[in-house]
Amino acid sequence: MSKKYLLTKEGLEKMNEELKTLVGDKRKEVIERIREAAAHGDLSENADYAQAREEQSFIEGRIAEIEEIIKNAEIITTNNHGNTVTIGSTVSVKVGGQDRKYTIVGSNEANPKENKISNESLVGKALLGRKVHEKFKVQTPAGEMDYEIVAIE
Repeated sequence: MSKKYLLTKEGLEKMNEELKTLVGDKRKEVIERIREAAAHGDLSENADYAQAREEQSFIEGRIAEIEEIIKNAEIITTNNHGNTVTIGSTVSVKVGGQDRKYTIVGSNEANPKENKISNESLVGKALLGRKVHEKFKVQTPAGEMDYEIVAIE
């Protein structure tokens, strides 16, 4: 049985764009670099060739990974009810007196810089299923933190 990958519609679009770039541009560029490096003769001592082959391996691995994710993607629908935190919800919380806002996404889309946290993370797991004004504690690497849900979008 294949693993399901939870993605938002925007996350799926990003995956498709990355795949298009890798297959359309990056793959062709690295193949050309390999051709040029191979034209220089002895491949056993050709650093450009070795580097290009390594990059090709990385690109092909990433292409396979993205194709697998897209093939088995399950699109997260945004929570329109706003009653309970689910995957796809944007949650405003108070953490130690500070206001924060998180969007709960699947692990492939998690990006802390964009306040997108995984449903598998410590905080993500703790938020799921909770309601507005609920208070709870989360054990994080930085220690135990007090959370309160202010709003759910």
